[in-house]
Amino acid sequence: MDSPKPETNLIMVTQDPDGVAFITINRPKSLNSLTKPMMADMAQAFKRLDADETVKVIVLNGSGRAFCSGVDLTAAESVFKGDVNDPETDPVAQMERCKKPIIGAIQGFAITAGFEMSLACDILVAAKGAKFIDTHARFGIFPSWGLSQKLSRIIGPNKAREVSLTATPLTAEQAEKLGFVNYVVEEGQLIKKAREVAGAIIKNNQDLVLRYKSVINDGLKLDLGHALALEKERAHNYYNGMTKEQFTKMQEFIAGRKKPASKL
Repeated sequence: MDSPKPETNLIMVTQDPDGVAFITINRPKSLNSLTKPMMADMAQAFKRLDADETVKVIVLNGSGRAFCSGVDLTAAESVFKGDVNDPETDPVAQMERCKKPIIGAIQGFAITAGFEMSLACDILVAAKGAKFIDTHARFGIFPSWGLSQKLSRIIGPNKAREVSLTATPLTAEQAEKLGFVNYVVEEGQLIKKAREVAGAIIKNNQDLVLRYKSVINDGLKLDLGHALALEKERAHNYYNGMTKEQFTKMQEFIAGRKKPASKL
């Protein structure tokens, strides 16, 4: 009997010339469940794209019927007893370190680890009918990628307890109403919408985009008083570092925006 062929290209990375990069979880026959090597490959993909100056926005998506059905539980021991503190092999740690905006394009199921990777994205676009499911309590798995802490801060503690303690699916439509998902679209429009959002980001000042993402995400770790102080401090440092030429360009840009459109 022939042995099964090894799976290849399970984490695919593609880059568009306009500055959008895609990381695609490509194990559709297993609903994109994650093995330990896949996690390491994804972590390194995020790290590499973050360092690539030609990349402005990263889109994370899955191939086939699901975004990600979680960790491959047939290899659970090797995953959970490994070095979970090693950021070099931890995709969520690399996503949290990533300076570039990350858009999650979610279709089908985002289960447990897939749910946690969704929480690590900056903006979420979901297909109609997509479901976010936390099965930690069902299978006796302790969360380690942030689900126990992040979800309650986004949708509120009571709803988060319900989702996690009952393993009740959170639909894309519910998630949009709760402020977790930004857009719900037809499945055939998912990548198109993700590209549209990415394009809107790329049109802006890229230095400020990176700084803005950073101050929002860093501020979320603080109480409001300290977060406002952080914003003031970074704004002060930013403006003090600007040259006269940069201020002139800013004024010219604003003046240009105010000019009436020519009639041709």
